[in-house]
Amino acid sequence: MHALQQWLDRFCYKHPRLSIPGLMRYIVIGNVLVYLLDMFSLGNVPIASSLLSFNANAILSGQVWRLITFVFVPYSSRYILFFALTLYCYYFIGNALEREWGSSKFTIFYGFGVLLNILIGFVVGYTSMFYVNMSMFFAFATLYPDLQLLLFFIIPVKAKWLAWIDGAYFAIAVIRYLLAGHFLLALIPIVAVLNYLLFFASGIGSQLSYWKRKAQFRAGAQQSKRQSGPKVVNFHDAKTQTKQAYLHKCAVCGKTDVSDPQMEFRYCSRCNGYYCYCADHINSHIHIQ
Repeated sequence: MHALQQWLDRFCYKHPRLSIPGLMRYIVIGNVLVYLLDMFSLGNVPIASSLLSFNANAILSGQVWRLITFVFVPYSSRYILFFALTLYCYYFIGNALEREWGSSKFTIFYGFGVLLNILIGFVVGYTSMFYVNMSMFFAFATLYPDLQLLLFFIIPVKAKWLAWIDGAYFAIAVIRYLLAGHFLLALIPIVAVLNYLLFFASGIGSQLSYWKRKAQFRAGAQQSKRQSGPKVVNFHDAKTQTKQAYLHKCAVCGKTDVSDPQMEFRYCSRCNGYYCYCADHINSHIHIQ
């Protein structure tokens, strides 16, 4: 998976023309237009959505425009405030990812989600971009885990905790489909998570390895302390040993997991090499190429 992520990074770097600057702006505008057309439809059938949504049988019958237009079909909602809030979140998160990655990588990330949905749509018969749009928050929380967001515009919550709530929503959706006997429909949220993992599995693995090594280091240090008992400490030697005992060191400021045990350290996938950065500099350093 790490090799695949490196290939994706190189591909995005070498093909800057494969980008749509401001992609989420067009996605949001398209959703608004389709939503308004559905509101003015006669009867209870949303005509615009029914003509533009993904339908495998209709596509195979010649309605090939659905391969593109299903991207602009909004998640059905009778509450316009909820719809507006959802689109605002899509726009905010999409723009943040594009600023961090660049237009090329974000376009390819979203494009992979579209492609995977098309493939699964022909298997299931139907699909939508709802879960892919929701999975963008996983990417956002991975890049900005400690960023505080206002839940309901009141409660400050870190992005990483909201990501766990988002993950629980995906798990409930999969379980609900399975319990209802809709086994193929359960693939739609799973595919959305797979698209996220294609771009972040390596970083997640590095972070998990870091947490594991840090826990082992602390457990070993505590065990050694219990076994050795109280003793006279040479502060000069202790300082030297402490400097040599760190597991991770920020390539910008020099902080280590020993000098700042509460700091999180991550490795940058865009740098050409295995460079570690603290949480203060993972999103603000100059990438080494």
